[in-house]
Amino acid sequence: MMKFELIAPCHFGLEAVLKKEIIDLGYDITEVADGRVTFAGDPDAVCRANIGLRSAERILIKVGSFHAESFEDLFQGTKSLPWEEFIPINGRFWVKKASSVKSKLFSPSDIQSIMKKAMVERMKQCYHTDWFKEDGEDYPVRVFLMKDEVTVALDTTGDSLHKRGYRKLESKAPIAENLAAALITLTPWHADRILVDPFCGSGTIPIEAAMMAAHIAPGMNRNFTAESWTHLITKENWADVRDEARDEILTDVDVDIQGYDLDPEMIEIARINARKAGVENMIHFQARDIADLSHRKKYGFIITNPPYGERIGDKDLLPNLYRTIGERYKALDSWSMYLITGYEDAEKYIGRKADKNRKIYNGMLKTYFYQFMGPKPPRRRDSEQ
Repeated sequence: MMKFELIAPCHFGLEAVLKKEIIDLGYDITEVADGRVTFAGDPDAVCRANIGLRSAERILIKVGSFHAESFEDLFQGTKSLPWEEFIPINGRFWVKKASSVKSKLFSPSDIQSIMKKAMVERMKQCYHTDWFKEDGEDYPVRVFLMKDEVTVALDTTGDSLHKRGYRKLESKAPIAENLAAALITLTPWHADRILVDPFCGSGTIPIEAAMMAAHIAPGMNRNFTAESWTHLITKENWADVRDEARDEILTDVDVDIQGYDLDPEMIEIARINARKAGVENMIHFQARDIADLSHRKKYGFIITNPPYGERIGDKDLLPNLYRTIGERYKALDSWSMYLITGYEDAEKYIGRKADKNRKIYNGMLKTYFYQFMGPKPPRRRDSEQ
């Protein structure tokens, strides 16, 4: 069976979350670098990773790597790679994205152009032709340059994995689905504990939590670029993995997940998205101000993405908002609170220093994942279990 070296990019700061997910799928990690995890796998692994990973951005098949300090090095290095093993004679191939960090070659457009020419030269020699129609399936290439080391890979995913397929409507500043899932994973929350998001917007955090509780694979309802690469990954591979994922779904899970937002229109959007995700009966959405947040239950979780200036447009409003968050959290007996924000004075106005603070890059924006930990609930007696 064919073996691949697979690369899974992720948000900076979430590599450990993704690493654990890949190990839980049963695959061996070969490297962990800033913003990506590399692992070994077969064609089924490509399917399982695309359909099942919650925190990854996409899944890439590594074609090769080499050192390049000049465009001639880049041309020759690209030309030396075994493109004919991956791309058929009628395949449509191009360098979709080039990124460069601390490298002598830094112009994305020049890197893309030179690599395309080198790929064509290699394919000419291998397929004994001077012309490629490129009227077949898509084979997008992504390249990373880090300190003059070039890593070249084929993108099996297409649209980023954060696009689960359920969020047809969204708020003005939504949190990405894969980031939301990773943040939930970083907390001790389990399906038997209450979860409230008082700034739910279009519902992403509650929906991702419900999907996790019901074991609904995030990529169940979308397509992937590599589904057409039948010489590498068969239709049976994809069908078998989707069947595996369906068998894992829990249809009778009992959860208490709630999403609030000040805007009633956002609540309606959240309900629509939850319905598309298949979890509408697992979440209670309600139009509600943060100032009205209260709950009679103990040992609950707040997991949320509150405004931090980019959405409000007026940072003068933030001190009072975060002061209110702190007051309402303090009134909740024995709860834990986890919030991601780019507002650096969050702890000051919440009125309490976080037990943990994790720096996470949301795209190019530096954010902080503040973790305020409440007490653990008492263990149930055997007679009550």
